[in-house]
Amino acid sequence: MYNIAILGASGYTGAELIRLIAGHSYMNIKALGANSKAGQSMAEVFPHLRHLHLPDLVTIEDIDFSHIDLCFCALPHKTSQEVIAALPKDLKIVDLSADFRLRDPVDYEKWYGNPHAALEQQKEAVYGLTEFYRDEIKAARLVAGTGCNAATGQFAIRPLIERKVIDFDDIILDMKCAVSGAGRSLKENLLHAELSEGYHAYAIGGTHRHLGEFDQEFSAIAGRPVKVQFTPHLIPANRGILATCYVKGDPEEVFEALAATYRDEPFIEVIPFGQMPSTRHIRGSNFCHIGVSADRIEGRAIVTAALDNLTKGSSGQALQNANLMLNIDETEGLMMAPLFP
Repeated sequence: MYNIAILGASGYTGAELIRLIAGHSYMNIKALGANSKAGQSMAEVFPHLRHLHLPDLVTIEDIDFSHIDLCFCALPHKTSQEVIAALPKDLKIVDLSADFRLRDPVDYEKWYGNPHAALEQQKEAVYGLTEFYRDEIKAARLVAGTGCNAATGQFAIRPLIERKVIDFDDIILDMKCAVSGAGRSLKENLLHAELSEGYHAYAIGGTHRHLGEFDQEFSAIAGRPVKVQFTPHLIPANRGILATCYVKGDPEEVFEALAATYRDEPFIEVIPFGQMPSTRHIRGSNFCHIGVSADRIEGRAIVTAALDNLTKGSSGQALQNANLMLNIDETEGLMMAPLFP
């Protein structure tokens, strides 16, 4: 058994990690850090986890990391880098924040508004998009989980750039994002009366921070700058992301590129040509469904991807990476079927 610590355990991704690890054969939750709710039990903070025998929440300073094999860090960006810089240098860490996703510190400051405070750790961090960085993740000490929007868009588009079947200068990503992606903090615009019965676009015109990941990853694959048009929309749903991607390329070639890339991947399902995925079919699971359809305009294709932002987009991805880092079967604790209806 491997002893696990979760920092930021009182947030949605922390709770999701606990839910997933509860069904894991080789992990034992040894410590739960949550400074704002230290001294409380998980049953008080998340009643849906009351059936589990879990340690009480403590401050991060009170955790003895000498007995921890791997630490999940589910803290906000900026806080995460400061905490991780102070952790033992030999501790394996999976970070769920944005702090180590961007390789260039200049890019980090551009998108997140403050200089990076843990440059040594940033240099060793491996980008945590499991299906494309598997070998690097296996050997890593620190893995940086992707943004949930960034993961969804990359699953849909990355293989098409790698196989050169689309026009790199004509990519549009339209995403519908559930409210849990904004975290558990109280915000006026996320109140039920403010959010329900409608949805709206936000971060218009290229201001969303996950664009930094798209720019970094797509440009590296193409060998030249690639900039996509990306507009997220907040929808009145608890979980899920649906990305509708508009690309210029032969629809059949687009479909074959995706099918070939993901043929042996346990968590990525390319569904039959012409069918479209739904967030209701991946809810609560570590699966991502991808569909391709021809557009009425010749030479254009529509690619749609759906995943659960808390699972495959965050905590499930984190556990998938942790399995690799600990030399455990990658699918351990993650093969649960989606919740339906």
